[in-house]
Amino acid sequence: MPLTATEVKQAKPGAKPRKLADGRGLYLLVQPNGAKYWRYKYRYAGKEKSLALGVYPEVSLKEARRAHQKARDRLTENTDPGEVRKVEKLTRHLASAESFEAIAREWFATRMVEKSVSHRERTLRALEKDLFPALGNRPIAAINAPELLAALRRIESRGAVETAHRAKQTAGQVFRFAVATGRAERDPSGDLKGALKNPKKKHLAAITDPAELGCLLQAMEHFQGTPVVKTALLLSPLLFQRPGEIRSMEWAEINWEEKRWELPAEKMKMRLPHIVPLSTQAAALLRALHPLTGRGRYVFPSARGASRCLSENGVRTALRTLGYSNDTVTPHGFRATARTLLDEVLGYRVDWIEHQLAHAVKDTNGRAYNRTTHLEGRREMMQRWADYLDTLKVAACDGNVVTGRFTKSLSNP
Repeated sequence: MPLTATEVKQAKPGAKPRKLADGRGLYLLVQPNGAKYWRYKYRYAGKEKSLALGVYPEVSLKEARRAHQKARDRLTENTDPGEVRKVEKLTRHLASAESFEAIAREWFATRMVEKSVSHRERTLRALEKDLFPALGNRPIAAINAPELLAALRRIESRGAVETAHRAKQTAGQVFRFAVATGRAERDPSGDLKGALKNPKKKHLAAITDPAELGCLLQAMEHFQGTPVVKTALLLSPLLFQRPGEIRSMEWAEINWEEKRWELPAEKMKMRLPHIVPLSTQAAALLRALHPLTGRGRYVFPSARGASRCLSENGVRTALRTLGYSNDTVTPHGFRATARTLLDEVLGYRVDWIEHQLAHAVKDTNGRAYNRTTHLEGRREMMQRWADYLDTLKVAACDGNVVTGRFTKSLSNP
């Protein structure tokens, strides 16, 4: 007699495994521990075999009978249902191994190792937040341009147009990696040229008025935050390097004897090593922080664990706490502040300023300057810049900031 749903539910375990037959080879195996398994006993090529059809109650009696009938249909086609199951499992495994997410992570592990910390973090965030939810489980060879566009449109719809463009660029790199390694035929991102909205040109907010800058510097001195965040905040205008480079600063990169910060090429956007002379003020801030974080790798470790550096929102949030909106000043904006005032107020050579900003600066023969070019002049410039910021800060306290052009020192041609 066929089983009923009630009999299956109420089947009790015994001292040994029990088999409750439903008919035509289908039975419920009840283990001594109470676990219940659906099995199909059949013969193929003269051999007796067994096929697992699921676990009760996840697979009901009705569902087990449906799987049982499908397996019987295979037998009538002279096909072993057990072998079909093996092929299906292998196919699923291969599809998973060649999914967009699997290949994207392989690409990230092999092609992004030499990129800067900030670039790696931004790229991984785009993958995990925006691309994997929509495309991660899909076989990469099956993804077409409309499907990729739909994923990018979701990013665009929340107003993140620039993020959508960066995600498209990242996806294209993953697809081209898949093509190069034989897992895809082509890169569909190339078909989406002009499909996304054009991002609006937006310059990062910066304060270039000396009086306003003095007020900001004074407010920064009174910031009530952790020593790590406050030091990163105070060093940002002094060093005016890219925010990602500052927050990923490592103690091993600080040359105390030469009073300079030595950044390796792999951390730099231009892929060239860079030297940042440390003013007396900058060095003092680092020395004050060293007893707190000097035993670890990062000068500014994350509050979530010393194995990671301070998040990109650390200094930005500190500025917001002080009342400065994103439209007034950003961490990156300190670079524009220094570029403007070093040129227009302190009168320093533009190539010295650009070199200290780690921009691509070439000599008259078109060759890129090395990291020690004009180092002594830049060292004097960085100290003068720190002294000038102190002057603005003091003047802001007195309500009197001098905005006129400063005379160059004799050492600054």
